Amino acid sequence: MTQNGSHAGNEKGQRTSPYCWPVSFDDGTSRIGSDPFTTPVEARQPARRFRGRLAMPVTVWTSQSAAGSPAGITVSSVLIADGTPPEVLGLIDPLSDFWDAAQESARLVVHILDADQTRLAEKFALRFPGDPFEGEQLLPTSWGPAIATAAPRASCTLLSSADAGYLRLVRARIDGFELGEEPVRPLVHYRGRYMSVGPLRS
Repeated sequence: MTQNGSHAGNEKGQRTSPYCWPVSFDDGTSRIGSDPFTTPVEARQPARRFRGRLAMPVTVWTSQSAAGSPAGITVSSVLIADGTPPEVLGLIDPLSDFWDAAQESARLVVHILDADQTRLAEKFALRFPGDPFEGEQLLPTSWGPAIATAAPRASCTLLSSADAGYLRLVRARIDGFELGEEPVRPLVHYRGRYMSVGPLRS
């Protein structure tokens, strides 16, 4: 998505509006390939450009295969449906290791990321070489591995899935929550950049 939106900031991650500011993740580590959101404007599909005008929450979903191997993926198309019980819906890459593991176990954990966790988001988007779980403290649960540094999180049971464009729309029941001690300053993705949000000025 284009970088000329009125809410974007400068390259140093300084806040440039009363409610939205970029988050820096220039940590000196080489990533695999270029940013997948930097396709030239003229080559982008209208649906992708429309989606880029939505501020998307950044989450990491984890699961465990039948063989006991952890798998995870960064997911930004997420909805929580309140109810008894509540549910979570997300758009997942059907070719990902995470989806293979989630189908095998029918269990998963959804983590909400804080503004200082851009590296975690990048790792599970496979922008770094190697195992994304490397260096992370994992908490074993009945729903799969929970990332110790990422709370709030929800423990979920897979209910159903369906094709949605190129992706898979996954629906899961939320069996439990861990909200953490302090509210997060949420990490969001907007117009091709990681950002965070704050209250509007009155």
